[in-house]
Amino acid sequence: MIEIAPEVSAARAVVALESTIVAHGMPYPRNLETARAVEAAVREAGAVPAPIAVIEGRLRVGLDAASLERLARGGAGVAKLSRADLAWALAAGRDGATTVAATMIAAERAGIRVFATGGIGGVHRGVAETWDVSADLEELARTPVIVVSAGAKAILDLPKTLEVLETKGVPVIGFGTDEFPAFWSRSSGLRAPLRLDRPEDVARLWAMQRALGLSAGILVANPIPPSHEIPREEIEPAIAAALEKARGTEGKRVTPALLEAVLEATGGRSLEANIALVLNNARLAAEIAVALAARGEGAVTSGRSSPDS
Repeated sequence: MIEIAPEVSAARAVVALESTIVAHGMPYPRNLETARAVEAAVREAGAVPAPIAVIEGRLRVGLDAASLERLARGGAGVAKLSRADLAWALAAGRDGATTVAATMIAAERAGIRVFATGGIGGVHRGVAETWDVSADLEELARTPVIVVSAGAKAILDLPKTLEVLETKGVPVIGFGTDEFPAFWSRSSGLRAPLRLDRPEDVARLWAMQRALGLSAGILVANPIPPSHEIPREEIEPAIAAALEKARGTEGKRVTPALLEAVLEATGGRSLEANIALVLNNARLAAEIAVALAARGEGAVTSGRSSPDS
């Protein structure tokens, strides 16, 4: 079911990486350049990167250069996979890029405890009419993985997203901050429910969660670096314009359409901010993975190695 690259299997500290950011989140070749830079950032911080995707019906944990290139150039031929269609892609022999939810599933099955992404999905604005709530929230409630992100995507209804996470019993940690970050912005105007300041503190929280038998994941909300943020008062008009432009878009196209519209409205500035925050999250995730390894909890423990990974 899961093919784990030998380097990932042998590592003590591993960081899972999603692949939707490669296949659907950025234009080529910036997507490929960013994927490589994220892997380098994880390595520099002492951990091994494990990008995850479905390639020809095989769930791969750890991708070679050819597979990354395939995803980056794949366009519409690469499915966007969440919990509902991950098994379908395997059964159909498809190529697929994993969202936060699908990456968490694969990481947990492979025994990887830490996952770095850009921003999680959540409750969309106008949910009373659309009922559009990301599967990421349910996955955080049921799958024990530490997810490092720059909060939730700012295009979402952030207060409702935090309410759902609280209801689902997901610890939401402001890393080094008392405010919940909003993806491109360091502040959302909302308090972070909890705060921790060191990777070792997150590792200890993980141990306490497991000791109590709690099955939820942990969301570590890591603010974008100050030098790259787009303040909330600047990004909100762009988001409003994007919401209007994307009106009528449905299903899995909603988030990509909104991000594309924000990119246009900000003259490309949102893309540069996105790259900076992903790199920042990758570094922190690697530091947490190293801290877990120091506690004897970092090694990959399941799945099987694939000699051609």
